[in-house]
Amino acid sequence: MEDTIKKIQLNDLHIALGGKMVPFAGYNMPVRYSSDIEEHKTVREGVGVFDVSHMGEFMVTGPHALDLIQKVTSNDASKLVNGQAQYSCFPNDKGGIVDDLIVYKFEDEKYMLVVNASNIDKDWAWVNQHNTMGANLENISDHLSLFAVQGPKAIEAVQALTPVNLSEVKFYHFTVGEFAGVQDVIISGTGYTGAGGFEIYVKNEDAEHVWKAVFEAGAAFNIKPIGLGARDTLRMEMGYCLYGNDINDETSPLEAGLGWITKFTKDFINSENLKKQKEAGVEKKLVGFILNERGIPRAHYPIVNEAGEVIGEVTSGTQSPSMGVGIGLGYVQTAYASPGTKVAIAIRNKYIPATVEKLPLFKK
Repeated sequence: MEDTIKKIQLNDLHIALGGKMVPFAGYNMPVRYSSDIEEHKTVREGVGVFDVSHMGEFMVTGPHALDLIQKVTSNDASKLVNGQAQYSCFPNDKGGIVDDLIVYKFEDEKYMLVVNASNIDKDWAWVNQHNTMGANLENISDHLSLFAVQGPKAIEAVQALTPVNLSEVKFYHFTVGEFAGVQDVIISGTGYTGAGGFEIYVKNEDAEHVWKAVFEAGAAFNIKPIGLGARDTLRMEMGYCLYGNDINDETSPLEAGLGWITKFTKDFINSENLKKQKEAGVEKKLVGFILNERGIPRAHYPIVNEAGEVIGEVTSGTQSPSMGVGIGLGYVQTAYASPGTKVAIAIRNKYIPATVEKLPLFKK
């Protein structure tokens, strides 16, 4: 098993920093350095850095780049301007989702798709399979490192490293510039925490230099390395989907609350069937909920109505470090999906009352 686990560029550095390394999505990844709660609070209140270099990146270029992206993704990439990013998904031909991703537009014939680490091979095969128009595709996943500098103090902590005015990089926009003395770094106003900040894409050979520069510049702001444990609790507080938990090959984007990235202004894979589903209405919906009593919801726990009938299932759950209560996401029958609906989570033979809440669960 050891031989098949991939290592990110800074693997040894994370071990030296005291990171607890675990196999995740086929990579050896730091799950925590201190404690999940402490790391979570560092990102919500200050600034922390995640090494998420396990993510996949595909370059799509040439005159047919947009045609391919429009065919394989649900959102409308023709609306993108240069320097803008867009959340989207790859619908499959059965009504489910191959993966969720971010589309970056550099210029008219140059795009980058950023996909989940666990799905790199599957997505690469999928995009190639549908590339009947002859777009140029390059899988650069093994050549890039990705650092997410996240938290309300992110701009102050790293502004000294770049001539780019970071406060002008809007949410879901990006620029390519100098960072920590390195040229051609992608500085993106994206993240998976809801705490603000950036994602920085650098070539592997520059990764260690950039990482160390970030920590030197951020020392005055008590910047810390953050593991995947806190990344998970942060995204759950925001109600962000995790592929494999909340969305998968069987879940429709409409059921998952991703209607806003499913644009029927164009044809894409399975768009006809998804359009029919939208018109007919979905039978189940992904919702966020907060427990009204003590308890921690976990994936696959049943969700029941007030009569004790099973109406759905938890897909992600945790104890919220920011709120001090149990929170989660799960699919329920549509009749129970409105915010304010009273439900219960079956935790070890007990029904713990919960309320369906509008996302994000954590209101700043």
